Amino acid sequence: MPGSLSTALRIVGTSLFALAVLGGILAAYVTGYQFIHTEKHYLSFGLYGAILGLHLFIQSLFAFLEHRRMRGEGQPVRPGRSVALCIAAYQEDPDYLKKCLRSVKRIAFPDLKVVMVVDGNGPDDTYMLDIFHDVMGSEHSGSYIWKSNFHAWGEGETEAGLQEGLARVQALVRGNTYSCILQKWGGKREVMYTAFRALGDSVDYIQVCDSDTVLDPACTAEMLRILEADPRVGGVGGDVQILNKYDSWLSFLSSVRYWMAFNVERACQSYFGCVQCISGPLGMYRNALLQHFLEDWYHQTFLGSKCSFGDDRHLTNRVLSLGYQTKYTARSKCLTETPTRYLRWLNQQTRWSKSYFREWLYNALWFHKHHLWMTYESVVTGFFPFFLIATVIQLFYRGRVWNILLFLLTVQLVGVIKATYACFLRGNAEMIFMSLYALLYMSSLLPAKIFAIATINKSGWGTSGRRTLVVNAVGLLPVSVWVAVLLGGLAYTACSQDLFSETEVAFLVAGAILYACYWVALLALYLAIVARRCGKRQEQCGLAFAEV
Repeated sequence: MPGSLSTALRIVGTSLFALAVLGGILAAYVTGYQFIHTEKHYLSFGLYGAILGLHLFIQSLFAFLEHRRMRGEGQPVRPGRSVALCIAAYQEDPDYLKKCLRSVKRIAFPDLKVVMVVDGNGPDDTYMLDIFHDVMGSEHSGSYIWKSNFHAWGEGETEAGLQEGLARVQALVRGNTYSCILQKWGGKREVMYTAFRALGDSVDYIQVCDSDTVLDPACTAEMLRILEADPRVGGVGGDVQILNKYDSWLSFLSSVRYWMAFNVERACQSYFGCVQCISGPLGMYRNALLQHFLEDWYHQTFLGSKCSFGDDRHLTNRVLSLGYQTKYTARSKCLTETPTRYLRWLNQQTRWSKSYFREWLYNALWFHKHHLWMTYESVVTGFFPFFLIATVIQLFYRGRVWNILLFLLTVQLVGVIKATYACFLRGNAEMIFMSLYALLYMSSLLPAKIFAIATINKSGWGTSGRRTLVVNAVGLLPVSVWVAVLLGGLAYTACSQDLFSETEVAFLVAGAILYACYWVALLALYLAIVARRCGKRQEQCGLAFAEV
């Protein structure tokens, strides 16, 4: 009874706290209270801006403290702990797969078990099995082409054949150091399920990895160190950087965004033990926990439909639902592929947004089991896009031309401040280009998030395999609508506005010059530093493990 009462009080307390945070931000936004402003409000600084600024400052502060804590983590890992590395593969680019497997062989961890499961068992999939044999060798390794998978029968499969296949898969995985399974197509979650189910309780920890990922030799030991140091930690993720960083301008901007997402946002979450997504390219879990919720994780449904994306985020959420902490360590590193073309990137971001909003609802059920920071950050980041969209539409349709220009200047100013901090934290001047990502966010990610909510229960498209790139132009629909809305608002405001006063003209000219100077300076730096390297695939990140 005391335990039930305590849980009930925590649920009520966190719910009231979440409402208070949302209510406070909403009140600041609606009232538009301003601390200081110029005559006729050409320039102003208000309560809503102060709240967002304070949030960025606090987030950056705790990220810095977590990085300082990471630098002090150096206790040796206890011997005798068993780890299995599970690689999910689907129509992978042969070069990326070779790089992945070569990096796996270089991992500095004794008796690491490796299980690669390929999503597909047709003639077009066997090249991945050939690559596996070429790189991993025949000693202590085995492979099996399975007609079926754990949940679907293959063509011509019988009950006896299915049972034999199940037994062979389990025996193969448990009896070999390196094993590769080709199975009937079922999606990434099906592939991960096969590896987890076949391993059972034969290992202490399970590490996950995608087939386009190059792993640092120390990645396994560094994540294991976090789990061994604190029994309250159920999962840990590492620092995911971009393998094809210089393939295009888009992959370069993604690389600086990735660094911010992991080393500021997730580092801050890690300080409070509530990392909300352990990424698929590099993560590790306590196997006892994973086996405990394996069936519930696989059979996840939303609005009556089986979930077919967001596998890694839901895996993290399952750990959090049991009251265990999730952590991040920058000492464990990897490189992974990212889309280089706009449409494929847009499809990827839309799919990720779908899983984010779906998992946000699931995550909210467990706010009471974790630090209040998880509640606070979930509310702020979950509702921020809606406040931003409302602000943009209001400015473009009810403001003045100067208000629109000032908003654009403010967006880039915030981007420059965050980028400058990232330059300091990382010690790399390239992070200044993080401010350019604001344009992608405003023009593409905002409409993609709304489209993701509108189609949250549809899973018919997303990113494809990397051997044959397939893109879907449907992602352009929300972006096109959004651009039309903004251009229409700008035209409406310009036509309906009264004559400009001399002061307003002065502000407009100064603002336009400042905005133009920003873009000229950043684009000049980009052309001088980055553009000359784009398209040269041999130029990877300056990490030793990139040369595999």
